[in-house]
Amino acid sequence: MLILAVDTATPAVTAGLVELEPAKPGSNAPLITTVASKVTVDARAHNEVLTPQILACLAESGRDRADIAAVVAGVGPGPFTGLRVGMATAAAFGDALGVPVHGVCSLDAIAADTQSYLRESSEPTELLVVTDARRREVYWARYRATGDGRTLARVEGPEVSKPAELDQAAATVIAGSASHVDYFDLPVLPVETPSPAGLVRCAAADILAGVEPAPLVPLYLRRPDAVEKSYAQVGR
Repeated sequence: MLILAVDTATPAVTAGLVELEPAKPGSNAPLITTVASKVTVDARAHNEVLTPQILACLAESGRDRADIAAVVAGVGPGPFTGLRVGMATAAAFGDALGVPVHGVCSLDAIAADTQSYLRESSEPTELLVVTDARRREVYWARYRATGDGRTLARVEGPEVSKPAELDQAAATVIAGSASHVDYFDLPVLPVETPSPAGLVRCAAADILAGVEPAPLVPLYLRRPDAVEKSYAQVGR
């Protein structure tokens, strides 16, 4: 089935089409193939480029909107304005097409994309993922390898804090924002933002099982930077 995936929780405006198929006999992992992907790195361009990127993915792949069976959207954590653009766009496509819209933590999608690198290591793994929260802070979550040592489960977060106040604890590797991973003395995995495949991987089990998704709820983690003035302030 064809899945539309979008994320605007980071400065990267991401849109893509992903083919999702059930796992083959003898395998526990569903088959996930990126059909088309468009990424624009611009923290101020979410509203302008996201829908054109989706349409470009459809045109490039030769697929039609009617082919889309579900939508997956990153729900953050992320800045208020950018994050709501992606979620509103995902909800609009889902409503127009009559297909389910699944929300996933954007940090989880980054973690999912690191698993191909972790398979190459036999060492116990605990992953720290960080993204830019502005105000000299980071959004973060911690993941630990489970089962076969290659599947990551979130064990802490998401949270927001200053890098100096974030205890890296037992983390052995880090991924996420290139401008922030260097605050931590850890080996860096080359995954900076959520990919369409990573987003779909986080929701794959529910999509394949036909689970009714919960309503989209943004992970802001704090109040927006812009606040409405009170009447007292306006009158001054």
